[in-house]
Amino acid sequence: MNIAVYCGSSSGNDSRFTQSAKELGKWIGENGHTLVYGGASKGLMGAVAGAVIEAGGKVIGVIPDVAIIQARKHTGLTELIETGSMAERKSKMIELADAFIALPGGIGTLDEITEVMSLCSLSIIKAPIVLFNTDDYYRPLKAVLDNVINAEFGRPEYFSNVLLSDDLKEIAGHLSGFAF
Repeated sequence: MNIAVYCGSSSGNDSRFTQSAKELGKWIGENGHTLVYGGASKGLMGAVAGAVIEAGGKVIGVIPDVAIIQARKHTGLTELIETGSMAERKSKMIELADAFIALPGGIGTLDEITEVMSLCSLSIIKAPIVLFNTDDYYRPLKAVLDNVINAEFGRPEYFSNVLLSDDLKEIAGHLSGFAF
């Protein structure tokens, strides 16, 4: 399975964020999955990619032609795909992935994972989505999603493929529940 992981190119202010990224990367690599991610060598991106590589897994980085991002390019990946823009990068990652996981990250991470949620709600793609909830990082987003449903701007089935969890066993079960 190709798993797109969206996360910060910085590490944040909690060491548990990096630990979660490493645990997820190790799980991806040890279970024969391929990581599809933003191609950076720093922060949570670097941690998850490094752990996949260390566990013997494949890593596909997708990096846009943006100077600040190019400066953080990981050079030890299985494959590195360069795109002309952020929009092309997002599109390519979605095209390559079978499942989507958001570790903690900033506005770019939120942009990427909510685009995937939108595409799934419109049945443009069908895939499992995980909000990797390290230290309750995604609890506020879950409250927003619940509010979307409660205000009738979305239906519960739009989010039936979204799991909020920090438990790798539960995450593995969620991902395996989809036909690939």
